[in-house]
Amino acid sequence: MFHILFLLPLLLSTSHASVNDFCVADLKGPDSPAGYPCKPPVKVTTHDFVYAGLAAEGSTSNIINAAVTPAFVAQFPGLNGLGLSAARLDIAPGGVIPLHTHPGASELLIVTEGLVNAGFIASDNSVYVKKLSKGQLFIFPQGLLHFQLSYGKSKAVAYAVFSSSNPGLQILDFALFASNFSSSLITQTTFLDPEQVKKLKSVLGGSG
Repeated sequence: MFHILFLLPLLLSTSHASVNDFCVADLKGPDSPAGYPCKPPVKVTTHDFVYAGLAAEGSTSNIINAAVTPAFVAQFPGLNGLGLSAARLDIAPGGVIPLHTHPGASELLIVTEGLVNAGFIASDNSVYVKKLSKGQLFIFPQGLLHFQLSYGKSKAVAYAVFSSSNPGLQILDFALFASNFSSSLITQTTFLDPEQVKKLKSVLGGSG
């Protein structure tokens, strides 16, 4: 018993010293699968844990009539290493967030305004779609193709919460038709007509 009591302060001190409550990203350092290096604790302030970037409405004056405003680690360094991030979705009437995937995270969608039609395609090609209204939530499992679109007469606003500080993003249409992916290869791998591929590339700015 004496030995345990004698060692207790040392054990508590060692345990406390090994715990890092947070690791605010030093964005000047290299990004890696483990995240950014930590900002020195003496330079961390309350401002590192506050982000107002999702308060403003995103511009929907674009080809998809929608905007996604991220609050990932690159915008909000306090998220580094905490395993979560967020984004704001503004979708004008008729707007759409096209089929896309987040390789590094699952997503929880929360509708705060308007009507949103959302869904995802499972790896066995089952499709799960639901029309959502204010206050409803929808989950998109990690890595699966999914979409959101507005189906009401007014704009829709939703917030997404991700299970990673850097979930990643790849939009299927942009990957195919806004890149330099060879048109002949797209035709062969998607069974699309060559003229349709050419048209989509001209719209989205792709080459090849």
